[in-house]
Amino acid sequence: MFFLMECTHHHDKDADRDRLRSEHRAWVASGGEGLARVLVGSAIWHEDGTARGHFGILEAARETDARAFAEGDPFATGGIVRDIRLLRLADGFQAHRIDPMTK
Repeated sequence: MFFLMECTHHHDKDADRDRLRSEHRAWVASGGEGLARVLVGSAIWHEDGTARGHFGILEAARETDARAFAEGDPFATGGIVRDIRLLRLADGFQAHRIDPMTK
């Protein structure tokens, strides 16, 4: 199954985000140690250029695996993430058109 994950960040967490960025990227690269495959993702910004959060398109066997991936991210465990939203994408989602971030 495919999911759109949107994680909203708390305000004023730039220093924490910078400190945890390499751990976050390692988590993404490992797919949360195999919980999910990250097809694509990026930071999300407010109009003024401040961080708002991040998103990803995930492939996971179950929604519970996608949620465990999102909740296990060092940005989440480190107190940066305020809210996690998962939306299931259509079964016909064209994932083959994306070069995945998680191999």
